[in-house]
Amino acid sequence: IQNSEWLTANEAARHLRVEPRTILMWARTRHIKGYVLSGTRRITWRFLRSDLDATLTAPAVLSAIGGSN
Repeated sequence: IQNSEWLTANEAARHLRVEPRTILMWARTRHIKGYVLSGTRRITWRFLRSDLDATLTAPAVLSAIGGSN
């Protein structure tokens, strides 16, 4: 993967270790944040590495949940 913060669908797929079609499906269903390039005849997606990394980080769960004490 290049040093660029912007990734193609193929690069994003390698980064998240999934298939490129999965990345595109997630982008279309807004499970991940993607950006459509304007001015192209085909839909071309680009992804920010920081947005992809944020999807990998699960929200914190309070340890008090579950009645520990």
